[in-house]
Amino acid sequence: MSHTPHELAADFPEHAEKIQALKLSDAHFAKLSEAYHEVNRQVHRAETDVEPTGDAEIEAMRRERMRLKDELFAFLSK
Repeated sequence: MSHTPHELAADFPEHAEKIQALKLSDAHFAKLSEAYHEVNRQVHRAETDVEPTGDAEIEAMRRERMRLKDELFAFLSK
């Protein structure tokens, strides 16, 4: 189990500039990005026991993070 935050720019360094540009130019991408970062922070806090969370809830948050990440990657791949 990794306790490393999954920041978009770190996970997709080849798209770092495009991520910043889309956050400013595309409201839907910006909204998805913010949702991703929010759930990512929740997962990280749960994994590091800053906010103790049940296993089922952590797994649900991880699935949501992956769903959002996949959707964001689709934007970046265009």
